[in-house]
Amino acid sequence: MTRQWFGTDGVRGTVGDSIIHPEWILRLGWAAGHVLTAGVAGRAKVIIGKDTRLSGYMLESALEAGLAAAGVDVLLVGPLPTPAIAYLTRTLRAAAGIVISASHNPFPDNGIKFFSADGYKLPDQMEEEIESWIARPMTLPSPEKLGRARRVEDAAGRYVEFCKTTFPAGEDLRGLRLVLDCAHGANYKVAPMVFGELGASLRLLGAEPNGININDGVGSTAPEALRAEVLRQQADLGIAFDGDGDRLILVDHDGDFVDGDEILLLLAREMQARGGLAGVVGTVMSNLALEQALHALNLPFVRAPVGDRYVLEVMRREGYPLGGESSGHIITPANSTGDGILAALGVLAIMRRRGMPLADLRRGYRPFPQVLTSLRLSGGGDLLAQPLAQGFIANAEQRLSGCGRLLVRPSGTEPLLRIMVEARDAALAAMVADELKSALTHLALQIDPAQASL
Repeated sequence: MTRQWFGTDGVRGTVGDSIIHPEWILRLGWAAGHVLTAGVAGRAKVIIGKDTRLSGYMLESALEAGLAAAGVDVLLVGPLPTPAIAYLTRTLRAAAGIVISASHNPFPDNGIKFFSADGYKLPDQMEEEIESWIARPMTLPSPEKLGRARRVEDAAGRYVEFCKTTFPAGEDLRGLRLVLDCAHGANYKVAPMVFGELGASLRLLGAEPNGININDGVGSTAPEALRAEVLRQQADLGIAFDGDGDRLILVDHDGDFVDGDEILLLLAREMQARGGLAGVVGTVMSNLALEQALHALNLPFVRAPVGDRYVLEVMRREGYPLGGESSGHIITPANSTGDGILAALGVLAIMRRRGMPLADLRRGYRPFPQVLTSLRLSGGGDLLAQPLAQGFIANAEQRLSGCGRLLVRPSGTEPLLRIMVEARDAALAAMVADELKSALTHLALQIDPAQASL
C-alpha cells in the first residue's frame, strides 16, 4: 500500500490546505487514536507537544478532540522540542506521542508526527493503517468512554533534568561562553535552562517566539546570524537548533560551520576511544569524506534513506549505537530520535575531556565540496520516471565518474525535487548541479506548464 499523506516525517503542508486543516486533523486524531492505542489495557493516554507556530493552538485542539472521540486521554505539554516528546512518551508510559511541528519549514507550514510507546517514530506499516482509518465513518464510543485532557505542568523540567544527566558526572560548562540560536522555536525555553544550569555563560538568539517568527532568519537553516554573534562575542561555541529542536548546526570559535557529518565523526572517535563502537549509520546525503574518515578508523559505515527514522531503523538492524544526517539529526544511545541538545552536549563533553576547542578537535577533516539545490514542483517522482529525466541524470553521473556522487530525490516533506552533487572539484560540482537543474526544470515545464506557478 502506498501512503497518500504521510511523508518521511509525518504529515506536513501549508496551514489551510487539504490536510493541515482542523477538519482533517480532527479525523487524523480520531484515526491515530484507534491505531496507536489498539491492545492497550484500560484507558490509553497520548501526549501532544508542539513548536511555537501560531497555528499550533488550532491543530492541538483538533487533535485533542479527535483523540477524545476515539476514547483516548490526552496529556498536553505545550511547546517542547520533538525529542522531549519521545522521552516523555516513554517515561510517562503513554501509548503514543504526537508533535505538532513543521520542523525547519517556514511559518505558514505545519505538520503532525508520531511516536510509538517506546519513543520511536512509526514504521511505514502503521502510518498506512492510520491512513486507512481516516477514510472510515467517524463513530464515537458511549459518552462515559470519551477521552479527557489535562496539562503536564512539569514536562519541561523533566526533560531538562534528563538532558543534564547525559553530561559526564563531575563535569560542567563553567567558563565556557556559548551562543544559543533557538530559531524562535521549541527549544527557546529548555535549551537555555540546560546549558545555563550546567554553568555556561549564554548569549541567546532566536529565543523570543511570537507565533510567526519561527525559523525567520535564525536557526540551523540560517546560521549566518549565529556565526556573526559568535565572532562578535568571541564565544567558545555557537549552537543553532531548528524549529522543533531535533537537529543542530555548530559554529566553532573561528566562525566555521560544523554540520551533522562532522558531529558524527567527532562522536564516533570519542565513543571508539572510550570503549569501542560497532559502526555508524549515515544517509545517502552523508559526505564521502565522512565515510572515508570512518573507514580510516576501521569503523563500518552504512547509508540509510534520508530521514532520521530510517537512520534509526538501520541502527537497530545493524546494532550500531550512533547515526545521523548531514542536516544535524544525531541519534546516540541516549535518544531514539534526533536531539539537538544532546548532540551539542556530546560535543561539549569532548571539548571538556580533551581540553581543546572545537576548531582543534576537527582539524584534518576535509569534506568533499557539495552542492545542494532544489527544483520546486509537484510530482517529483513522476518527473524522475520520465526517460529523458533519467537520461539527464545518467549523463551527469557519467561526468562525475570516479570523482564524485550524485543524488536526485523527491522531498518527503515539501513539493521539491532535491539535487545533491558532490565532487573533489567544487567548480565541477557546481557546474553539474546547475546544468542538471536547468535540464530538469525545462522538462518539467514541457510536461506540465502549471509547474511555473509553484
